[in-house]
Order: sequence, then C-alpha cells, then structure tokens
Amino acid sequence: MTMLALLTILLLVLVGLLIAGVLTYAVHRHPKLAQPFTVGLTAPALLSAIVAAITAR
Repeated sequence: MTMLALLTILLLVLVGLLIAGVLTYAVHRHPKLAQPFTVGLTAPALLSAIVAAITAR
C-alpha cells in the first residue's frame, strides 16, 4: 500500500471519529432526534466501509 493511501486512511479515520463524536453528542443533547447509540454506530460503520474500499484496491 502506498504512503498516500495510508495517509488518506488516517485522515478518514480521524475525521470519521470526529464526526461520530459530534453526531453522538448532538443526539445525546436532543434525544428527540434519534437514539444516541444507533447514530454513534452508524458513522463508524460508514467510515469502515470507505476504508475497506480504499484498502481493497
């Protein structure tokens, strides 16, 4: 795997964790939106799908 792919994956993971944290916090503060656990797991699931697609190349 090239260094560019590794850096891309690292950036995606960092941004994905940040987005997951923000979504979980927002839903925790406003429970009417959705269940915090579901929203907190949806973002990392999407992130792992993107990372898997990059590493499969």
